[in-house]
Amino acid sequence: MLAPRKIKYRKPQKGKMRGMANTGDYVAFGTFGLKALECGWITSRQIEAARITISRRVRKVGRMWIRIFPHKAITKKPAETRMGKGKGSPEYWVAVIKPGRILFEIEGLNESEAQEAFKLAAHKLPVKAKMVGRRELGA
Repeated sequence: MLAPRKIKYRKPQKGKMRGMANTGDYVAFGTFGLKALECGWITSRQIEAARITISRRVRKVGRMWIRIFPHKAITKKPAETRMGKGKGSPEYWVAVIKPGRILFEIEGLNESEAQEAFKLAAHKLPVKAKMVGRRELGA
């Protein structure tokens, strides 16, 4: 499971997910990418589940890149706890996703195989996503 080694704040605030992705919005490493179409939080467990489904399709013929990382800690109070007494302890880690963000990239597969791999991975994620190709510069 992905989790940061060191963070500045142990219990961050929820924040807003307005607007489109500023960075990570184009296919940089592979030939095809899985692009988010809506905003949301993707947990480290969901990233791992999607990674496993893609790597089953890619195997040894291609390469895969994970373009997101869960930096934000989500806190939770214990069950049957009264109101007050401060914020709960960190439970799990999430990556904040905005529309246009590239989540995963692959290389070494043809378009139909990449489409199938990303379709299976998108079922594991809580946000809508689609496959996009690489934009070649000057073409």
